[in-house]
Amino acid sequence: MGKSNGSFRTIGLVSAISSQLAGGILVGIYAGKWVDGQFGSDPLFLILGLLTGLSAGTYGTIHLVRKYTGDD
Repeated sequence: MGKSNGSFRTIGLVSAISSQLAGGILVGIYAGKWVDGQFGSDPLFLILGLLTGLSAGTYGTIHLVRKYTGDD
């Protein structure tokens, strides 16, 4: 029973990591496209939003993995 519980925790961790990375990037892209539409500066805020979303997703992933491994 203990091994099965560990497998489910690992699957949950992998799901959380992928959703944090993908979610951060998608939110950054959509927000950047929206701001570009408001100001007419076509690729600038899209790129900034992408980088901001990537860094936010990476930070969240690092925090999640540290919490999972007990380093936090």
